[in-house]
Formats: sequence, structure tokens, C-alpha cells
Amino acid sequence: MSRYCEYCGKAKKACICHWIENITATTEIWILQHPSEIKRAIGTARILSLSLPNSRLWVGEDFSDNNELNSLLADPERDVYVVYPGEGSVPISSVAATAKKQRLQTVILLDGTWKKAYKMWLLATNLHHLPLVNLDNADNGNYRIRKSPKEQGVSTVEAGYLALSAFEADADKFAPLLTTFNHMIDFQIKHMPHGVFEKNYL
Repeated sequence: MSRYCEYCGKAKKACICHWIENITATTEIWILQHPSEIKRAIGTARILSLSLPNSRLWVGEDFSDNNELNSLLADPERDVYVVYPGEGSVPISSVAATAKKQRLQTVILLDGTWKKAYKMWLLATNLHHLPLVNLDNADNGNYRIRKSPKEQGVSTVEAGYLALSAFEADADKFAPLLTTFNHMIDFQIKHMPHGVFEKNYL
């Protein structure tokens, strides 16, 4: 018998399924997840894929030859953006404000550490023609048990929340994503040995 939940992928004692709320979104979230994130106790991508029925998640490092992804990218009725603060990226708020509502709007998130996300981006040449967006609506993230080298580094679920809030102009609708995220973080902190959180993360 597996020690992991078959739905969320977390250890059964840390299962997040009871916190998940289904949210109907018109904007699609596609997640490209590095393999090292699959069983990570504090990984957040599954919050998005479980909460959003129209989301998609692929696991890998090089997605350039992913036939399913490439087929979807070829859809002429869909506008696709990659959340990545690279050269030439534009504020997501300005993109969302001018998005054509009659077309499918899709946001791609790279799920991994900054170093691994950078490598994924370099390898996924099929994404290089897509517009890059940065999360200009982000404050410092609440990922209290995983430090980011970026001043405004956010977790994958926070990035999804910010992207959806920008495109659909309804932050309250997507607040359950952050509620689940905070429950998960609180659980992990609660089960740390005494003093570990205070020493390493405060």
C-alpha cells in the first residue's frame, strides 16, 4: 500500500485533498513541472491542478517534443503566455487588460526552483515564440518554508492565483487557492522539530 495519496501525491498524513475547492475559471492554467517537484512535500502545483478542472499538468524537463502540448499550442483560437521574468517580458496586468475575451486565454507556469525553471525554459524551444509576462501584481510571496532568491519570488500556486486574478479581475474568486496553500504551509510548520522554523525561515 502506497504511503502517498493517489490524488494529491502528498504523503497520506499530509494530504491536502480535504482543503481543495473546485473553481471554475475561463482562463486556462498549464503547468510544466520539473520531475524533482513531484513528491516534494511543500510543492504547490497540485493545488492548482486539483482546484481548476480546466488546468493541465505535464512533468518533464524538456517539453519541446511534447506532442500534446505542441498540438494545443497550434490552436489558432488560443492566446498563450508564459510566466517568466525574462528579457522582453511585459506586465501581466497590461496583457490581461487588452486580452481578447472571445479567445481562449492560457497561462503557462514553470514549476521548479529558479535554477531548474531556467533550464526548462532554455530546453523548451517550442515556448520561445510565446510572449513572456511578469507578475507585476505580486508582493513578496508567503512561501514561508522555502526561500526564494528573488525579491518577489512566489510559489507556483501563488503565481497561478495572480495570473487568474489579473485575467479575470476577480481575486476573491480564486482566494481558495491561497487558503489551501496556507493550510498546507501551516501543517508543515506544525510538524517541524522545535526551533527549526524559527532558526531557518524567520
